[in-house]
Amino acid sequence: MVPVAMSKTNLGRLALLAAAALALFGATRAMLPRITAAAPAARAEGASQPVIRFVKNPEMAPPLQALDLLGKPVNKENWGGKVVLVNFWATWCPPCREEIPELLELKKEFKDQLEIVGMSEDDDPPASVLKFARQKGMTYPIVMATQELIDAYGGVPALPTSFLIDTQGRVVQKHSGLFPIEAYRLEIGSLLGLPTDARVETFVDNGQVFLKNAANATELPGVSFKGLTADQKKVALRRMNMENCTCGCKLTLAECRVNDTECPVSGKLAGQIVKDVAGGAKPARTPPAKGTSITESF
Repeated sequence: MVPVAMSKTNLGRLALLAAAALALFGATRAMLPRITAAAPAARAEGASQPVIRFVKNPEMAPPLQALDLLGKPVNKENWGGKVVLVNFWATWCPPCREEIPELLELKKEFKDQLEIVGMSEDDDPPASVLKFARQKGMTYPIVMATQELIDAYGGVPALPTSFLIDTQGRVVQKHSGLFPIEAYRLEIGSLLGLPTDARVETFVDNGQVFLKNAANATELPGVSFKGLTADQKKVALRRMNMENCTCGCKLTLAECRVNDTECPVSGKLAGQIVKDVAGGAKPARTPPAKGTSITESF
């Protein structure tokens, strides 16, 4: 299964095609905007052994104390010893609806060793989301996602997006889009210490899981720093982490390149920065990226 996600920033572009897309979704899933999954489980080239990848130095999951749609408390402090999937989704998102049966299958298979928490980004009232959840047989807790909660997870530009949390409460992976249930089984089983034939590799989070960590990246997808000196490369990367992409994603250029490697806007702007730095041009005074002060920008 190819990871497929619905980019929230592209919803406007899809509005005119929405009715047709819903009718033909089973045949046209690949036409939805894509978000590359962060280091998905895969099989090494030329080998039969599957590979799963987790963050090398994972961060603790953001705190969570909320009530689900039934009024029951959902508390991160009760997740100890369990693997947790925090799944951001919405009722209007076709890929989200498609993965619900697979999430239920995973819950049935791993029982109390796995906790799934749905984070609904619906604008509809909770009662409408609850009605949908009951129709779909969603037995795991569902919380209405607030902007504060979305921001705590570093922003969720595409749906569905799932954060995988280990038994120690650390976020070890993120998957945007439909992700193969077989790969989830390998990841969850490995985190639970169950026998597996998969090889576990680790990677440094340079924005693949928490977008804020894109500021630590020394390379960006689709951006060539060829011809720049080491100091010039640092200047270019700094600008890409200070300047916002104008595609509507509300991310920095660096974050957008990590989040959506196919975005033509961030690709063009990043390429122009490389040219400017190589040619010694001074940057135009553009508004600084979120969280950056004027003093830090210039």
